[in-house]
Amino acid sequence: MNKKLFTYLLTLLALFMGALYYTKTIQSPLLSSLNNIKITYHAITQSIQNSIDKHFFQAQEITELKEKLQKYENNHLVMQQLASEIDDMHKENNSTLATDPKIELVRAISYEKFGNLNRVWLDVPDYNSSKIYGLIYKEMVAGIVIPKDSKALALLNSDIKSTYAVYIGNSKAPGIAHGNNGKNLIVSFIPAWFNIKVGDEVITSGLDDIFFKGLKVGRVLSISTSQGYQNAVVEQYYKSSEPSYFYLIRSVQ
Repeated sequence: MNKKLFTYLLTLLALFMGALYYTKTIQSPLLSSLNNIKITYHAITQSIQNSIDKHFFQAQEITELKEKLQKYENNHLVMQQLASEIDDMHKENNSTLATDPKIELVRAISYEKFGNLNRVWLDVPDYNSSKIYGLIYKEMVAGIVIPKDSKALALLNSDIKSTYAVYIGNSKAPGIAHGNNGKNLIVSFIPAWFNIKVGDEVITSGLDDIFFKGLKVGRVLSISTSQGYQNAVVEQYYKSSEPSYFYLIRSVQ
């Protein structure tokens, strides 16, 4: 009886395997189901592996990426200064080339006062309250840093007391940029004999020992004259409404 049952089951299995091999009606849904199972299995195992990798290596990767980003930003800014120095050296054969700026990533802590978005407290290690520093955000001038109560206070571009030296256009017309508590900047004391025009780019001049030459500030929107000088309204490049991290220029040279 057992032998007959075994023979019967073996025959059914052989018929089923033959039908499976030669009949697409049975084969297709079965293969599709098996493929879905394999896809689900691989997805689950990959997700588990990713979670393990993320758990064990995320902190290290974040640290490495931050270090690479800071190194890139620092090198890029150094190259900007170097390019400006080389340009000057070619124009004036007696120029000397010396560059070693110190740039540091710093964090914004909070606004100085509610309702004033132009002043931000910064977390600056080893802060020297006897100096004024330049502040950069993604290769753009963001403002300056001044001491207040022996702490680092960022005066962003729009603040009326945020001032630094700039050049305008191809003629490199000198001027002093400052905020007006609005979205645009004002560049004042531009000598009348310089030819500037709407659309000219404004960059730092490096003559204030706050920024080095060539950092981008904005573009001229309009020009007026007053008391023998020209004044320009400038659309600033820096427009972040959520300040978090900046680069502080510790030293220009």
